[in-house]
Amino acid sequence: MSALDGTARRAVVRISAPGGGYDRSGARFWGSGFFIAPGWVLTCAHVVGNGGGDVLRGDTAIDVTDWRDRTTKGRVALALPLPDDPDLPPRRWPLPDLALVEVAGAEDAECLWLSDRSAVVPAPITLYGWSQEMGELAPRFGVGTASGGDGSDGSAMLLRGEIPVAGCSGGPVVDTGRGAVIGLSKGRGQDTAGLAVPVTALRRIANDRPGRDRLHAIIRAHDRHHLRRYQTVGTGGSWTGLQQALRALPADGFTPVLRTHLFARLAELTPPRTPGEVMLLVEEAKRRVIQAPYQPGVEHDPRAWREGVGLLYDLRDGGPAKEPGQAPGRDLELEAVLLYASRVAAAVSRQQQPADAEPLRELGNWLTTHAEPLPDVIREEIDQILHGGAVDGPEDPGPAPQGKVELRKTRRRDVAPGVPDERARADVIVEVDPLLYGSRYPWRVKLLREDGLVTPLCSDEEGVPRHRLHEALREPIAEALRQGDVGEHLAAVHVVLPRELFDEPLDSWRLSPPGAEDDGIDPHTMPLGHRRVVVVRDRRRRDFPAIPEWRRRWSGMARGPLTAVPLRREVPVKGHDGPGRESRHAAYGRLSDVADTAVPVFCGEVATGAGASAMQAALAAGHAVVIWRRCATGHTDCAEFHRQVSRLVCEAETAEGLHRRIRNLRIRCGDPDAPDPEVLWAQSIALLFDSPDSPPLPDTPLHAPGARPGGAP
Repeated sequence: MSALDGTARRAVVRISAPGGGYDRSGARFWGSGFFIAPGWVLTCAHVVGNGGGDVLRGDTAIDVTDWRDRTTKGRVALALPLPDDPDLPPRRWPLPDLALVEVAGAEDAECLWLSDRSAVVPAPITLYGWSQEMGELAPRFGVGTASGGDGSDGSAMLLRGEIPVAGCSGGPVVDTGRGAVIGLSKGRGQDTAGLAVPVTALRRIANDRPGRDRLHAIIRAHDRHHLRRYQTVGTGGSWTGLQQALRALPADGFTPVLRTHLFARLAELTPPRTPGEVMLLVEEAKRRVIQAPYQPGVEHDPRAWREGVGLLYDLRDGGPAKEPGQAPGRDLELEAVLLYASRVAAAVSRQQQPADAEPLRELGNWLTTHAEPLPDVIREEIDQILHGGAVDGPEDPGPAPQGKVELRKTRRRDVAPGVPDERARADVIVEVDPLLYGSRYPWRVKLLREDGLVTPLCSDEEGVPRHRLHEALREPIAEALRQGDVGEHLAAVHVVLPRELFDEPLDSWRLSPPGAEDDGIDPHTMPLGHRRVVVVRDRRRRDFPAIPEWRRRWSGMARGPLTAVPLRREVPVKGHDGPGRESRHAAYGRLSDVADTAVPVFCGEVATGAGASAMQAALAAGHAVVIWRRCATGHTDCAEFHRQVSRLVCEAETAEGLHRRIRNLRIRCGDPDAPDPEVLWAQSIALLFDSPDSPPLPDTPLHAPGARPGGAP
């Protein structure tokens, strides 16, 4: 038995019905699991689901038996997904099929090392678990290869080789090339095939605040354990030592020892609130080290600072570790990791949480020490990020306190500022195509970065009926927003629609699942338009090069000052149900002659009837910004709406100035108990905000990811 096998087996447990832990007949044996932190076992939900609702809800304790045949009580703290009826669990448990079991009195347990990176496949693996299929309840293992995705799209990992028999479900899948758990055994297929749940599926826990706090607490305990274990037994019996033995020579750079120390320090910090916070810092570190435009090939979903480090391995090609004895080039990995960790320290320090003060001092000292071997320019930049320094600041107002991580600029530096831009990482684009298959609308959700790069996240090319669009898009939009948000800087939502859907109540959509508790002011459950920018864009325009009028008017909107004009000439005086309706051609002629800074305004719907004809005329005339309201006909306050919106656009001055004002109106109108009577005219207000440049239209030259005209190849 290898050192890795022995260490892994000591962390694997068998899970049994209450009172079945000491029963070696296997009559009450359910499956396997493994310790990931002192007192915490990870397994599959379908394993503990054998106990029904009382077990899944944590009301009834289960038996957890370790490698020494010692049985303790455990309670299910979380199961994903929880069945609609826990007392009638499904025959085939859907992904992610994960459960966390809290085990009392297991503080001294051997814990496996969780991978800090998305699974790199194909990978050589070993699987561990318990089974009685061979006649006796005993430990089993198997070897093989893992392939497939990392679970971010909800997929399972595929296994090939000597796959263990029934009972090993919930046991660990260990990447033997890197010495890390990358999944959990889920089930056996035909012949030598099997399925596993990628360990990255644990990120699903962090989709709400309680889950995020729980995951952070477990990761903190995990990383503390491995540092303590390494400091106690050294390389002889720790995962750090096992990984060091697997590492290609020479034994310098970002070693497993450095990683263990760094992760324990990162775990003490306030965790990131969204994946976008981590990815923004990862991308900045990569751009700085590569010194060429960096474009990610795939979106990742990191939920902890340690996972950002995992995205900086194998910086040049994303391939596997170097072969033993292969000479490395410049250690870009170490440079990127220490730069990233410095930016994490700066980002956390800006939150000014008292509990972070001491961990930040320790991390700052550690980074300063280990940056010594790096090139001067990188070492100076790390020092600047940690201690300040500005090109336009005083020459030398005095040194910063020892190890202090702060953002005040205390010393002059010639390197670029280390504080990232105060912005969202990306906006979210929701594209809905015209009807393609009968009554079904295909859709896609993408990220739109500031540099114009568009990254697809999720799609359904067959589409859904109109009444199911909200249901189908709820979780994809929520996931995209998590990728785009950075701290208090929120991603905007651009919904690209066919014109017959312009009146959909997009700004009132909620992203919480049906039946979720709603207190009305929870930022994660309130209507989209009450917290962030939500705008409509025209789907038909995306298929053709931008007409000159569109580009000219978009530039005018950016300059201002704005004025308002009626979308339909007769409405402000006669109402949109009144006589003397303006024809489509007359509206086109009038709207073509108005100033580039004019915003067409309408007090009713624009997806059907005369409103749709007038909107068609405005779009043909090149208008990029239009304001209307989605309410049905029959109201009598058209003149009031036009008067109030005219004042609104004058106060906004430019198109960008509209966002905050319209959001405020939506909040004031949206109080279900007492809407503000002074702004009732703004109920269901909608905004077309349609740029011809972002993302680029067909008349804009395209370039390959990672390259820009005139830039480095």
